[in-house]
Amino acid sequence: MNREEALETIRAVIEEAVPGADLSAVPSDENFRERLEMDSLDFLAFVEALSGRTGLALPEQDYPALATLDGCADYVAGHTGGAQSEPA
Repeated sequence: MNREEALETIRAVIEEAVPGADLSAVPSDENFRERLEMDSLDFLAFVEALSGRTGLALPEQDYPALATLDGCADYVAGHTGGAQSEPA
């Protein structure tokens, strides 16, 4: 999965975990959990859904890497073999 595909997947999973989430108001380098006021159960639902969609094990020690859209996209792309975006 390349970075753009990862970001698309992450956005979809966040919208499932937090219905009505306005991701357009979340800068890609800002902690989306805080911005969207996700509680620990919302975040856990996000992590579980992301794991299901990507096939990645997402251990708790890696949760800090999943705090921002940029960090999450880099993590997913890096762990699924697609760290670079494909040329347009």
